[in-house]
Amino acid sequence: MQFAFATSQSIHFGAGLAKEISSLLPRASRKLLLITGSAPYRHKPIIELLKENGYELELYAVPGEPTIELINDATRIARDAKPDCIIALGGGSAIDAGKAVAALYRNEGELMDYLEGVGKGRSLTQPSLPFMALPTTAGTGAEVTRNSVIGVPSAGVKVSLRSVSMLPKCAVIDPELTYDLPPEVAAFTGMDAFIQCLEAYLSNKANPLSDGVAREGIKLAAKSIRAACGATLDSQAKTDLCAASLCGGIALANAKLGSVHGFAGPLGGMIEAPHGAICASLLVPCFKANLNALSTRSPDHPSLEKMRDVATILTGNPEAKANYALAWLTALVSDLPIRSLGELGLASDRLEEAAQKSAQSSSMKGNPIELTRFELLEILESAI
Repeated sequence: MQFAFATSQSIHFGAGLAKEISSLLPRASRKLLLITGSAPYRHKPIIELLKENGYELELYAVPGEPTIELINDATRIARDAKPDCIIALGGGSAIDAGKAVAALYRNEGELMDYLEGVGKGRSLTQPSLPFMALPTTAGTGAEVTRNSVIGVPSAGVKVSLRSVSMLPKCAVIDPELTYDLPPEVAAFTGMDAFIQCLEAYLSNKANPLSDGVAREGIKLAAKSIRAACGATLDSQAKTDLCAASLCGGIALANAKLGSVHGFAGPLGGMIEAPHGAICASLLVPCFKANLNALSTRSPDHPSLEKMRDVATILTGNPEAKANYALAWLTALVSDLPIRSLGELGLASDRLEEAAQKSAQSSSMKGNPIELTRFELLEILESAI
């Protein structure tokens, strides 16, 4: 057994903590770059509070999932503004953008010098500018991961900027920031959180520490996700789902993911759809394919026993078999506003292309068993 484990330098979790971020910022910080989602006015109370506490703010809004052009633009603004610290307040897109800008600020060259696959893949040698992340969705867990997912429209792909130095110095998770999410957004971001816990637990790179965190995240997400996505506010369910999202981020950063995210990355570069929505559409077909592949080709695989454990967690039945988990997940997807890949914009004539790209993705390499080309196509056909 050999593994390493790392996460954000400090993690603060609790309702109302966003009002206290001034006390959590580095003492020397007086000038801040605040990166938000597309609607910074939603965060007026926090912005005003920072100004009242004497901070000079430069604002940058991220209208959608970050691209090379957006990151280059935000980095130029950061270098002109010369902030002491960067804060990202928003969903996974805002936090990924903030991590990338904080990393590039002190490293020479351009973004393409450091990107995997489409760029030169150079290592970031200088530490990131101090960075604080405040998620407003219970989804990606980006506040505790060491990479930033960036779209490359010209190549039709999404790739990662990655370094252990990109782990945020401070993660502040305030469930109150997720209270006003529309039910559909809460559903697909919540499903992303749940799937990340599930895939990290089943990953071939899992370890005892990541397993403990991921398993707890599965429990929290399973009991809360339906209520957290309802039309009526359930603050306890929202809190539990935020904790599950945090668990998923910590676990995936120290293990790997699997076939759902193996598909979701390439598909995100092929269709205009939210990442969590793509993941949700793939959950049942991917779990079914992995269950069948493990059962027929590797019946003694430890991940198969973990699937049985997942079934027990989900159903509460200590005698549950792995296929009980499949039935529970199928019911969950039918209860939530989850759309198929076809409804999200994937055309049937692009399945071969999607399968080829997905087979080479980083997350697919964490899948508990290698899936054949036929199995990958079968998953896509089921999801469309």
